[in-house]
Amino acid sequence: MGFHTFDAGRADALEDRSRFRYCSAEELLGAAALAGDDTVVDIGSGTGFYTDVLAGVASEVYAVDVQPAMAAYYREKGVPDPVSLLSADADRLPLAAGAADVAVSTMTYHELPDDALDELARVVRPGGRLVVVDWTAAGEGEDGPPLAERFDAWTTGAAVDAAGFSVRRAESRRETFLLTAVR
Repeated sequence: MGFHTFDAGRADALEDRSRFRYCSAEELLGAAALAGDDTVVDIGSGTGFYTDVLAGVASEVYAVDVQPAMAAYYREKGVPDPVSLLSADADRLPLAAGAADVAVSTMTYHELPDDALDELARVVRPGGRLVVVDWTAAGEGEDGPPLAERFDAWTTGAAVDAAGFSVRRAESRRETFLLTAVR
């Protein structure tokens, strides 16, 4: 993990609705199994493209990105009421233990620091959920990061299990994978 971060100078590309072909709004919401009173941590939220989807259901969403420029872009775009922006490394979240019902990483797992899963296990309450959608190493590399910077669903699942979660679903698609787990 932790290869690089997305170039904030290209933030407009993250607002392209064609991104939903890799993970639709409905698929993300279904995987997260959100309830109206859930608190969500969106790791690597970027411009808020997927955060906005989560904010339509959850009562509180922490949009976490290591790059202040991404938060500035999101602020300028318009941040929905239930969203709080946090500039932080994913392995040092400014949240209390058990503060979140759900943690989501959408197309950012390959960018996270090595200790991020341990930190998410600290922040997600027992019984809480983790959703990871990312570019798969089993893909063709047509879009997304280079194949050498990607992980597959099974390698990610092993890391998620080692961090204290229990994988419930792991599937590989043409260019992405989807993984859900419970703490």
